[in-house]
Amino acid sequence: MTQHVEQSLQVHVPAGRVWAVLDDFSSIEHFSPTVKHSPVEGSKQSGLGAQRVCQFHDGTSAVEEIIDYREGESLKVELRDHPMPFKKFYAFMKVKPVNQQTSILTMAMEFDVKFGPLGWLMANILMKPMMRKVLKKILTGLAYHSATGKSVGKELPAKAELKAIFN
Repeated sequence: MTQHVEQSLQVHVPAGRVWAVLDDFSSIEHFSPTVKHSPVEGSKQSGLGAQRVCQFHDGTSAVEEIIDYREGESLKVELRDHPMPFKKFYAFMKVKPVNQQTSILTMAMEFDVKFGPLGWLMANILMKPMMRKVLKKILTGLAYHSATGKSVGKELPAKAELKAIFN
Protein backbone atom coordinates (compact mmCIF):
# COMPACT_ATOMS: atom_id res chain seq x y z
CA MET A 1 0.00 0.00 0.00
CA THR A 2 1.38 3.39 -1.01
CA GLN A 3 2.17 5.78 1.83
CA HIS A 4 2.06 9.57 1.40
CA VAL A 5 3.74 12.26 3.53
CA GLU A 6 3.59 15.96 2.71
CA GLN A 7 4.70 19.28 4.19
CA SER A 8 4.30 22.88 3.01
CA LEU A 9 5.84 26.15 4.16
CA GLN A 10 5.01 29.71 3.19
CA VAL A 11 8.23 31.71 2.94
CA HIS A 12 9.31 35.25 2.14
CA VAL A 13 11.39 34.21 -0.85
CA PRO A 14 10.35 34.82 -4.48
CA ALA A 15 9.23 31.64 -6.26
CA GLY A 16 11.68 32.27 -9.11
CA ARG A 17 14.63 32.30 -6.72
CA VAL A 18 13.50 29.02 -5.13
CA TRP A 19 12.97 27.44 -8.55
CA ALA A 20 16.49 28.43 -9.63
CA VAL A 21 17.84 26.38 -6.69
CA LEU A 22 15.57 23.39 -7.39
CA ASP A 23 16.40 23.48 -11.10
CA ASP A 24 20.12 23.12 -10.29
CA PHE A 25 19.71 19.40 -9.68
CA SER A 26 23.09 19.01 -7.97
CA SER A 27 22.30 21.74 -5.41
CA ILE A 28 20.40 19.60 -2.88
CA GLU A 29 23.60 19.27 -0.86
CA HIS A 30 23.34 23.03 -0.16
CA PHE A 31 19.89 22.90 1.42
CA SER A 32 19.24 19.36 2.69
CA PRO A 33 20.79 18.64 6.10
CA THR A 34 20.94 14.92 5.23
CA VAL A 35 22.91 15.18 1.95
CA LYS A 36 26.71 15.46 1.97
CA HIS A 37 27.30 15.48 -1.82
CA SER A 38 24.99 15.25 -4.83
CA PRO A 39 26.91 15.09 -8.11
CA VAL A 40 24.93 14.87 -11.33
CA GLU A 41 25.50 11.73 -13.40
CA GLY A 42 25.86 12.28 -17.13
CA SER A 43 25.62 15.53 -19.05
CA LYS A 44 22.04 16.50 -18.17
CA GLN A 45 22.17 19.08 -15.34
CA SER A 46 18.41 19.56 -14.91
CA GLY A 47 15.04 18.70 -16.38
CA LEU A 48 13.43 15.42 -17.28
CA GLY A 49 15.89 12.53 -17.13
CA ALA A 50 18.56 14.32 -15.06
CA GLN A 51 20.19 12.00 -12.50
CA ARG A 52 22.24 12.57 -9.37
CA VAL A 53 23.80 10.42 -6.70
CA CYS A 54 22.96 11.65 -3.22
CA GLN A 55 25.64 10.69 -0.74
CA PHE A 56 24.24 11.05 2.76
CA HIS A 57 26.07 12.02 5.94
CA ASP A 58 25.41 8.54 7.36
CA GLY A 59 27.53 6.95 4.59
CA THR A 60 24.64 5.62 2.48
CA SER A 61 23.66 6.81 -0.98
CA ALA A 62 20.78 6.79 -3.45
CA VAL A 63 20.38 7.47 -7.16
CA GLU A 64 17.68 10.02 -7.99
CA GLU A 65 16.20 10.70 -11.41
CA ILE A 66 13.72 13.40 -12.44
CA ILE A 67 10.73 11.56 -13.91
CA ASP A 68 8.28 14.49 -14.10
CA TYR A 69 9.29 18.09 -14.67
CA ARG A 70 7.18 21.24 -14.95
CA GLU A 71 9.57 24.11 -15.50
CA GLY A 72 9.22 26.84 -12.89
CA GLU A 73 6.70 24.79 -10.88
CA SER A 74 7.54 21.25 -9.82
CA LEU A 75 9.58 18.12 -10.22
CA LYS A 76 9.15 14.49 -9.28
CA VAL A 77 12.12 12.31 -8.47
CA GLU A 78 12.37 8.53 -8.33
CA LEU A 79 14.85 7.14 -5.78
CA ARG A 80 16.59 3.86 -6.45
CA ASP A 81 19.75 1.97 -5.52
CA HIS A 82 19.28 2.82 -1.85
CA PRO A 83 19.49 0.70 1.33
CA MET A 84 16.06 1.74 2.62
CA PRO A 85 13.23 -0.82 3.00
CA PHE A 86 11.14 0.49 0.08
CA LYS A 87 9.82 -1.23 -3.03
CA LYS A 88 9.17 2.20 -4.62
CA PHE A 89 10.05 5.70 -3.46
CA TYR A 90 9.21 9.06 -5.03
CA ALA A 91 9.81 12.63 -3.87
CA PHE A 92 7.96 15.69 -5.19
CA MET A 93 8.99 19.32 -4.85
CA LYS A 94 6.78 22.22 -5.81
CA VAL A 95 7.04 26.00 -5.58
CA LYS A 96 4.00 28.24 -5.98
CA PRO A 97 4.12 32.06 -5.96
CA VAL A 98 1.82 33.87 -3.53
CA ASN A 99 3.03 37.30 -4.64
CA GLN A 100 6.32 38.76 -5.91
CA GLN A 101 8.16 38.20 -2.62
CA THR A 102 6.39 35.18 -1.09
CA SER A 103 5.94 31.58 -2.14
CA ILE A 104 4.62 28.29 -0.87
CA LEU A 105 7.08 25.39 -0.92
CA THR A 106 5.70 21.85 -0.86
CA MET A 107 7.54 18.59 -0.61
CA ALA A 108 5.95 15.15 -0.56
CA MET A 109 7.12 11.57 -0.48
CA GLU A 110 5.27 8.51 -1.71
CA PHE A 111 6.58 5.06 -0.99
CA ASP A 112 5.70 1.40 -0.80
CA VAL A 113 7.37 -0.39 2.09
CA LYS A 114 8.73 -3.94 1.94
CA PHE A 115 7.81 -6.60 4.53
CA GLY A 116 4.02 -6.76 4.04
CA PRO A 117 1.86 -5.97 7.10
CA LEU A 118 4.93 -5.46 9.29
CA GLY A 119 6.24 -2.89 6.79
CA TRP A 120 2.87 -1.12 6.76
CA LEU A 121 2.92 -0.91 10.55
CA MET A 122 6.52 0.30 10.55
CA ALA A 123 5.65 2.96 7.94
CA ASN A 124 2.70 4.32 9.88
CA ILE A 125 4.19 4.26 13.37
CA LEU A 126 7.84 5.12 12.72
CA MET A 127 8.58 6.28 9.18
CA LYS A 128 5.82 8.78 8.43
CA PRO A 129 6.31 10.91 11.58
CA MET A 130 10.08 10.90 11.04
CA MET A 131 9.68 11.81 7.35
CA ARG A 132 7.39 14.76 8.17
CA LYS A 133 10.23 16.21 10.28
CA VAL A 134 12.77 15.54 7.53
CA LEU A 135 10.54 17.22 4.92
CA LYS A 136 10.18 20.30 7.11
CA LYS A 137 13.96 20.49 7.57
CA ILE A 138 14.57 20.15 3.82
CA LEU A 139 12.00 22.85 3.01
CA THR A 140 13.44 25.14 5.68
CA GLY A 141 16.92 24.57 4.24
CA LEU A 142 15.62 25.23 0.73
CA ALA A 143 14.08 28.53 1.83
CA TYR A 144 17.23 29.55 3.71
CA HIS A 145 19.60 28.70 0.87
CA SER A 146 17.32 30.35 -1.70
CA ALA A 147 17.13 33.54 0.38
CA THR A 148 20.78 33.80 1.44
CA GLY A 149 22.87 31.67 -0.92
CA LYS A 150 24.41 30.01 2.16
CA SER A 151 24.58 26.23 2.55
CA VAL A 152 22.95 24.64 5.59
CA GLY A 153 25.35 21.76 6.26
CA LYS A 154 24.26 19.03 8.69
CA GLU A 155 22.29 21.46 10.87
CA LEU A 156 19.81 24.20 10.06
CA PRO A 157 20.67 27.75 11.12
CA ALA A 158 19.38 29.09 14.45
CA LYS A 159 15.75 30.22 14.59
CA ALA A 160 16.82 33.86 14.87
CA GLU A 161 18.60 33.61 11.50
CA LEU A 162 15.54 31.99 9.91
CA LYS A 163 13.04 34.48 11.34
CA ALA A 164 13.02 36.93 8.39
CA ILE A 165 12.32 34.13 5.93
CA PHE A 166 9.18 32.94 7.73
CA ASN A 167 7.74 36.11 9.34
